[in-house]
Amino acid sequence: MLNAGLAVSIYSTITVFAVLFQLALAAGVPWGEYAMAGRFPGRFPVRMRVGAVIQATILILFALIVASRSGLYLSSWNQTSQSFIWLVVFISASSLVLNLITPSKWERIIWAPVAVLMLWCSISVAMQ
Repeated sequence: MLNAGLAVSIYSTITVFAVLFQLALAAGVPWGEYAMAGRFPGRFPVRMRVGAVIQATILILFALIVASRSGLYLSSWNQTSQSFIWLVVFISASSLVLNLITPSKWERIIWAPVAVLMLWCSISVAMQ
């Protein structure tokens, strides 16, 4: 397992890039083949752009939960984060599975390793 400080640093850094990616999709950048199993190559349709903003928001919330549970940041959230960290772990594990089985080659190449790191970091913080 990673120590809490390193796990939070890695998780937060990855989250920043994932959020920027989602916001780029929401803004119409034509990277659809790298997300959502590649079902929307090019620019996302409007409903998927809204979904990308929601996903970015969820990613930020998860990073805040991980940071709080680490005990290094947001100590006022610590009580809540004790149970919600397991939701982050579960979603991270689900994300890994989905990124491994996606028909999109690029998602497997790019997002499966990201999902592994996010899962490892969230488990490391949860198990502290």
